[in-house]
Amino acid sequence: MNDYEINWQELLDETLPPDHRSGFVAVVGRPNVGKSTLLNALLGQKIAIVSARPQTTRNRITGILTTDDMQVVFVDTPGIHKPKHKLGEFMVEEALASMPDADLILWITDVSKAPRPDDERVASVLRAQALPVVLVMNKIDIASPEYLLANSAAYRALVPDAVADIAISALKQRGTDAILPLLRQHLPPGPRYFPPDQVTDIQERFLVAELVREKALQHLREEVPHALAVEVERFKRRANGMIYISARIYVERETQKAILLGKGGSMLKRIGSDARKEIEAVLEERVYLELWVKVKPKWRRDAAELRRLGYA
Repeated sequence: MNDYEINWQELLDETLPPDHRSGFVAVVGRPNVGKSTLLNALLGQKIAIVSARPQTTRNRITGILTTDDMQVVFVDTPGIHKPKHKLGEFMVEEALASMPDADLILWITDVSKAPRPDDERVASVLRAQALPVVLVMNKIDIASPEYLLANSAAYRALVPDAVADIAISALKQRGTDAILPLLRQHLPPGPRYFPPDQVTDIQERFLVAELVREKALQHLREEVPHALAVEVERFKRRANGMIYISARIYVERETQKAILLGKGGSMLKRIGSDARKEIEAVLEERVYLELWVKVKPKWRRDAAELRRLGYA
């Protein structure tokens, strides 16, 4: 995955069908409902990290899907929740900021559970927007049949003006084929905003940092993940065809650093090995990855640190 320079004249000269549709689709919902899993499934490749931990996504992530008669620019957002610190405030602001410029909103819910206060919080925001909403009820693969109908009805009741609703499993890719025709039906006529082969506008350094954080989330205990941030300090393509990457992982306490390092550095080595393989698969290049750990007390509550780490 390489960074793109858009050839605007090529886009202007492009011949598109008269009924070509395009637009920006904000993917919203409370934490841990499968927003990033769905985005990766729709794009057919990984651009957003996923884990079983809530609040995995911290920044807006753009995914671009182009077909012969449509271009959809998805904006994957952090989960909307009641924030407990400045990082949480930033994440909610990122999600809310994605909506005003959207043409359509995909509200992702977990239909295996009844609506929670955060779902009601999302619904309240959506009702205040003068935008079409498609309700996507995810996780039908783990939903109990006896509660599925009641939960579905409860979510529909929260957005009675939704233009459509659909039940899917993003993880198992059940029902996801019906989403694109549904989007085309509700997107306005328009041009292509990006080249047809571009899948995202995120930078490689950002993607690398996210993949390292994903592997840390997958390996670490409950105490550490939310207090963890990753900064790529060096990213250099060398003459031998290998990319040299040096990244620093920040935590808030010495006890968290000890857990992250593991006995004799074993945990950090495991995270680094898994991250390197994932980075190589995504970038399609050989990678040499070095990881370091540093304690930054209360960085999630420090506005200056948040800005430096890109959460601002």
